[in-house]
Amino acid sequence: MNKLLAIAFAFIFIIIFHSDGFAQEKYGSSLNLGLGIGGYSGYYKYTGRSLPVININYEFDVAKNFTLAPFISFSSYSDRTYWGQNKSTYTYRHTVIPVGAKGTYYFDDLLEARSDWDFYLAGSLGFALFHSRWDDGYGGDRNIYSNGSPLYLDLHIGAEYHFNNKVGAFLDLSTGVSTIGIAIH
Repeated sequence: MNKLLAIAFAFIFIIIFHSDGFAQEKYGSSLNLGLGIGGYSGYYKYTGRSLPVININYEFDVAKNFTLAPFISFSSYSDRTYWGQNKSTYTYRHTVIPVGAKGTYYFDDLLEARSDWDFYLAGSLGFALFHSRWDDGYGGDRNIYSNGSPLYLDLHIGAEYHFNNKVGAFLDLSTGVSTIGIAIH
């Protein structure tokens, strides 16, 4: 995992300091509001199922064809478990709030894309805040994340279609949370 993080930071460093000009994003800063599904990988793999996710990020220009976007996501679910000698039923609710930054590299110049389209690869790095609430009396295992770490790493591929200079729609497919949403420029 440490090698993967070192490679990711080296890639970002090279892009930032060996590019000239400004980022590809045509309309300046962008607020991206997305709804999606958290899959079995990343910080959702402990659930054994997909979960609905709300994601918000604010993208800003860093270098030519490269942007950074601080993000926050939210997902919550409730379930039941049986525990104890009497196999009593206990209800619990888990809430996951990932926080971090998403680095995006745009390939519009390379692909010679029309001005109303953006195509990109990205990586997100951050951590997930977990909160669990259990029924009174439950004394079983309350550990909710399978890898014992709240570290979050996600890889993305996506596209955005610009309806005009102010609004676009995007599709972001990823290894953890895929989203569809609106971009406000």
